[in-house]
Order: sequence, then C-alpha cells, then structure tokens
Amino acid sequence: MSSAIVTQRTMGERYAHAFARSRQLFEQARGIFPNGVTHDARYLEPFPIYVDRALGSRKWTVEGRELIDYWSGHGSILLGHSHPAVVEAVRQQMERTTHPGACHEREIEWGRWVQRLVPSAERVRFTASGTEATMMALRLARLFTQRPRVLKFAGHFHGWNDFLFPGADAPHLASVPGILKEIAEYTVIVPPNDLDLVEQTLRSDPAIGCVILEPTGGHWGQVPIRGPFLHGLREIATRHERLLIFDEVITGFRVSPGGAQGHYGVKPDLTTMAKILAGGLPGGGIAGRADIFDHLAFRSGKEKMRHPGTFNANPLSASAGIATLQIVADGSACAHAIAMARLLRKRLNALFAERNAEWVAYGEFSCFKLLPGYRGPRPENDDFVPHGGALDKLDGGNDPSLVSAFRCGMLLHGVDLMGLGGMTTAAHTEADIERTVTAVAATLELL
Repeated sequence: MSSAIVTQRTMGERYAHAFARSRQLFEQARGIFPNGVTHDARYLEPFPIYVDRALGSRKWTVEGRELIDYWSGHGSILLGHSHPAVVEAVRQQMERTTHPGACHEREIEWGRWVQRLVPSAERVRFTASGTEATMMALRLARLFTQRPRVLKFAGHFHGWNDFLFPGADAPHLASVPGILKEIAEYTVIVPPNDLDLVEQTLRSDPAIGCVILEPTGGHWGQVPIRGPFLHGLREIATRHERLLIFDEVITGFRVSPGGAQGHYGVKPDLTTMAKILAGGLPGGGIAGRADIFDHLAFRSGKEKMRHPGTFNANPLSASAGIATLQIVADGSACAHAIAMARLLRKRLNALFAERNAEWVAYGEFSCFKLLPGYRGPRPENDDFVPHGGALDKLDGGNDPSLVSAFRCGMLLHGVDLMGLGGMTTAAHTEADIERTVTAVAATLELL
C-alpha cells in the first residue's frame, strides 16, 4: 500500500473525528437537500463543516473548533463578522419593523450612501440579490438600446439567470443544462483581456446592446483584469454606442469605497451590486445613468420595465447596509483588508519558494488565489499574474479531489478557505496571516 493512500486515509480519519457533529448534521441534510447542501460552493468531500457562530475574522463550528475564515460570507463581509455597528443597526430596526410593505426612510438613506460612494450612481434601485440586479441591468439595457444580445467574458459570473450564466465556468461553454439553446444564443462569449476581439465582435454584431464584466476579473480575479483594459473597454463601448455594465457585486465597496470604478476612474453606464452593499444581509441593487433608469418610471405613453420584488430595499438589509457603508466610506476598512491579503500572498510565495513547492499565490486587492501544479517563474512583486493571464491555465478547473483534500487539511489546522483561495476583511490580523501560512505548510505535508 502506497504512503500516499495511507496519508489520505489518515487525513480522512482525522477530519471525520474532528468534525463528527458536522458529519451527523450532513447525514440529516442529505435527506432534505440535493447532495446535502444549499449552495454548490459549500459542497465538500467527504462532508462539509457546519458553523455555529462567527465574530471578526473567526468562526466556530458546531464542534466548537475555531477557524480563521476566508469565505467572508461569500465576499459579503468586509468589516468582519457580527460587527457591533451592524448588529446594533439591525437590532434597532428589528424592533420597529422587518417588512412594512411600504416605503420607508431607511431606503432613502441607503440610496444616498450609494450615490455618495459609487461614481456611476445617478439613480439607484434595490433588489433582493445580485442575480436580480444583473437581470434588471440586462433588461434595462435591452429597453434602452433596443438591441437583444449581450457580450460577456468567459469565466465571469453574473448570477445564475439564463442569459448571463453561460460561459461562467470552465470549459466556458454557451450550452448549460436547463438553459434553452434559443436563449443562450442571445449571449456572446469572448475571452477576457482582448480589446481587439471586443471591438471586432461589436462591429460585426449590431444586435449586441451591452457589454458586462466583473471589473477585476471573473471569479474574484481568477484571470485578473487591470485598469488599461477597463479604460479601453469604456472607449470602445462608447464609440460603438453600446452600454457598459460593471458587475460590482464582489468588487463594490471592497476594491475601494467606490468599487473598481472608483479605483480605476472608469465610469460604466450601469453598475450591479450586492454582498457588502447590504452589510452581509440579503440584498442587491443597481445604479447608473438617469436616462436609462427612466425606463423604470411611470411615464404617460412611454414603455416601462416592470419591477416588483417582495424584499426590495428591505429595512433590515437597508439598516445593515447603511451601517456598513458609513464605516467603509473613509477607505480604511478597504485598505486594511487589502494590506492583509497582500501580506498573505507574499508570505505564501516565500513559503512555496522555500519548500520548492509547485504552488503559487496571486491575486489583487483583498482576494487571493492558490494555483497548484505551477512550474513557472516566481513572483517578484504583487503585480504578478501566473501564465501571463492565460484563461485555460488559470480558469481551466482544478482537480476536485485535490481541492477537497487541501481544504480538509486546512480545516484540520484551523483555517477555512473558499476552495483554493479566499478574501480578507478589515478584521483579519497579521497573527491570522502567520497562522494561515503555518496551516498551509502543515497541509502541504499532509498532501
């Protein structure tokens, strides 16, 4: 019997013992949910952990095991879990009303904070999720341009609606189970970071009315996008009279208080938001040009886009969002989270070089990625992008068994990663970073 098999069995046994209560709960969940989970990303072999509570940069499993958390609420947490200002704002609102079924003052204050921070926010509309926000952006773009098709980039995720989901995951196909071929034909998919191809595609297809992208790259920077591409894209979209949509569901209020558009100085026509927008509670929104938003208004004799939604601008989400954006506004929370991610990438790359391990860490702002099987040059600075940003090398899909084994090893050593990567918050500390590097070293030994 090989030593690799013995090591894997030992890790599996240790994992099952350490998270025994989670395993029991998972057995119950399997009879309720497909694969026992309520989000694809939470699926983990042999079973996922169950979390009881979270505070700051930490969370505690149902077994009472403490973990340094890099999921950050799927990116919705920037200030750290259960920030006192957010908790108090929600508590006060909970005592007043959770759902009045009416307009309320909190939605006005929430909208004003968005206008104050987001450069493109001439008008704002709130939704219940990021997926709903991108659905609205696409429908508004169709109404405004009278062009039915959308251009998106391979590997970019814009929620799970039918028109924008194709091409989100490797191998980046237009065909997706459950989505009609006739609908998928309205989505044009091109690789990222190729301005010439974008221009050629827009010139050759007059039915394309808008271009949408995650402005730092799909899957929180799997294939990074930089400022020059965004500036070039803005110029091309303007010249060809197509709308430019920034999906800032992840980057909004994380890259900077004004999102990626604030950091790079590129103003899109429409911006979609969620996650940090609602302070970690459910909620999304869209902002943009007033003339485009006119299609939401009741105007005599004019075409209108209908927009219902039971939880639009819910006062609990509004309260959490206001409390969060007030703190985010001075930029210090973003700066600290970015500094911690930069330190983590630097320390991990030093570890990999020291161990001569075929791994590399990369990423931008407060996100980090780990790339196994890497045999290229070592990073000389934090601007490094492996494989020259090649889509097939960076977003080609990792071995699921390796990802599961690595994450299980990290959990055994007190760190919860979002697959092979994660996001830092304003609550992470240098001590968290050092403990994480130690956990990576120990996990590599197990593997």
